[in-house]
Amino acid sequence: MTTLLRIDASLRLDGSVSRALADSAEAAWKSEHPDGVVVRRDLGVHPIPAGVWPALITEKFGWQAPAGADFVDPSEAKALATDVIAEFKAADAVLIAVPLYNYGIAANVKTYMDLLLTDQDLLAGTAVAGRPIIFTLARGGGYGPGTPKEGWDHATPYLNRIFGEVFNMQIRTAAAELTLAPVTPGMEELIDLSKVSEQDAHTTAGEHATEVARTLTTTAA
Repeated sequence: MTTLLRIDASLRLDGSVSRALADSAEAAWKSEHPDGVVVRRDLGVHPIPAGVWPALITEKFGWQAPAGADFVDPSEAKALATDVIAEFKAADAVLIAVPLYNYGIAANVKTYMDLLLTDQDLLAGTAVAGRPIIFTLARGGGYGPGTPKEGWDHATPYLNRIFGEVFNMQIRTAAAELTLAPVTPGMEELIDLSKVSEQDAHTTAGEHATEVARTLTTTAA
């Protein structure tokens, strides 16, 4: 039996494209691997308090917390970080749904990643090396080559850098672009393209999850 850790980050429940893409990936994974376990962490609904990471770092380096600092109690911060890191390390595969907010990753995702980066084994690239991770990404605009906002997506490179190059995981990505076209004045002519991009992303998410599940099943056999 294998475990898929699903992490959602969107602040929306209804209408979230990144969550919908993750649903497609999870459904494909379950179809291929019905005995597998799905563990969920919803950073959109239950974000990790921002004061957790400063509490961990000040204690780790023996720094004096500034007077009046709004940090979480160090013992509580350490317990939460221990749970988050253990959960991540225990997963056979990870599925993380991330929307592009303000051209980067939202604070709830950054805080989560900051906790992971306090673990020495993850930093060394040994704890989860070679394990699969699927990104389901939603971008409100277009950021590909030749677009006006080419290079403005600062989330995807950072995710790839940390999970791929630092943690040495095997990344698969399903991304939908132009997701704000149906609701944004001036983007009407891009609505059809947004629908194609979203449908292609759903297909890709399912294919990635099927491939991951089959690989895990073969490895466990």
